[in-house]
Amino acid sequence: MSPSIRVAVIAAGAMGSGVARVLTRNGVKVLTNLDNRSEATKKRAREAGMQDASFKEIGSTCDWVLSILPPSDAFALAEKFLQESAGSTRLAATPAPVFVDCNAVNPATVHRIADLFEKSASKFIDAGSMELSEVHSSLSGQTLYQFLARTSGPPSDDYNPTFYASAGNDSLLDSFVGLSKYGLKVSALKGEGAGIGDASALKMSYAGITKGTTALFSTMILAAHQSSPATADALLNELHASQPFLLKRITSAVPPMVPKAYRWVGEMEEIAGFVGEGEGEIYHGISKLYSRIEKGDAQDLAVLANFVDEAKKKQQ
Repeated sequence: MSPSIRVAVIAAGAMGSGVARVLTRNGVKVLTNLDNRSEATKKRAREAGMQDASFKEIGSTCDWVLSILPPSDAFALAEKFLQESAGSTRLAATPAPVFVDCNAVNPATVHRIADLFEKSASKFIDAGSMELSEVHSSLSGQTLYQFLARTSGPPSDDYNPTFYASAGNDSLLDSFVGLSKYGLKVSALKGEGAGIGDASALKMSYAGITKGTTALFSTMILAAHQSSPATADALLNELHASQPFLLKRITSAVPPMVPKAYRWVGEMEEIAGFVGEGEGEIYHGISKLYSRIEKGDAQDLAVLANFVDEAKKKQQ
């Protein structure tokens, strides 16, 4: 029997459409809003089984609204949803949809978004996905690289990221965890002091480590090469001799980062705000590194690609 729940996923980007595809394959009706979206986005939505709908229709028919879009757009989307879904008519005794912010924003931002829903009929959940699964230590070399390259980012046939969720209401969290029946991997963040903002804090902490170290690797490779190609070669040789596990991490983390760098610029700024003044300045610098990669300077990309290629040869 098909599930009776309806889920809205906004927007139909790479992650949003990937989540929608998981749900539609399990019989869930998934709506989205395609106002002013490109033909490429509309095509991606169709391929994921998503159906276009107004915010008013989403507000009147959906049980869950998952906000999945660039962090800089998270607050504006929540405002737009509340404004345009206001006055939506629902069946008697049918609760308003739960709004779930799944974006890479810091706890202060998510609290601002949650405040919008204080006087709304819709309840609010803070959520964040972990974009890289654990890797078994037996995987190595090219096998490890191939595994990591496909086990990051949106859900796919062989990868399903975990969405950690927090709220001030455990029963609401339990209901959200219920979406696991339809393929969405959800883990409730409960325990001492847990509440809205903690899922975002977890996301910031995890991304600060994983994407932060990738940025450090890339920065020092580029800096070494800027000194001289011989310096970059010596760095590669020394890492191979004394830090082989770091070199393995470089070969697995740097290549998949390049096409995603544009997505991580704003996320690093959110992490800077999460960490705060002082140490948070590190992530302003990392944001600049990802912005540099996003611009696609041919020499920068060639330096990183060559370093990775040579590192992989040494690992064979």
